[in-house]
Amino acid sequence: MSDSPVLDTRVAAALERRQQPLEALLAEAEPVARACHAMAARFHRGGTLVVFGNGGGSTDAQHICVEFVHPVIVGKRALPALSLTADVATMTGIAARVGFAEVFAHQLRHLAGPDDIALGLSVDGHCANVLRGFEQARELGMLTVALVGGDGGAVAASPAVDHVLRADSADPRVVKEVHVTMYHVLWELVHVFFEHPGVLTPEVVS
Repeated sequence: MSDSPVLDTRVAAALERRQQPLEALLAEAEPVARACHAMAARFHRGGTLVVFGNGGGSTDAQHICVEFVHPVIVGKRALPALSLTADVATMTGIAARVGFAEVFAHQLRHLAGPDDIALGLSVDGHCANVLRGFEQARELGMLTVALVGGDGGAVAASPAVDHVLRADSADPRVVKEVHVTMYHVLWELVHVFFEHPGVLTPEVVS
């Protein structure tokens, strides 16, 4: 590849770190499909996707919403989605009054309902506000989908989460990259289900 064996080794190692988590995701095709089917069913009933996360996950939340509301592929149906990280005034106001752990739960309590979908991202699965968001979502009767990394942490272990999609890596950079792939797959398969509306009838969904 280059004139430096050390550089070649590091490039190969960097690529290899990414290969195994992506192969692990491929092996999780059925859980991913189940999550997508459940999401499509909620959209079919008129639900909205509500997304949240911290740091880079906050920008992922906004990215996901753009994908659903304004599909980059012409002809695909726009679906309702909103990010709880987009309104800085609301987030900081909640954090100042009741604490940062409540910034997502508080918004969900006032913006979401039982037909909606809560999608939360946490690189290590230990984000307290993401976990609280899921707990609030469960109280509201929302469908809950978590994108996590590492061992999944408290988020993956929570009974408030219906579908856990885990990037099998402890490297936060790799987790983020796999999460991008995950939510693009979620978007794509939700639309696959919409193209076959028979699978979204109440009899099939139940």
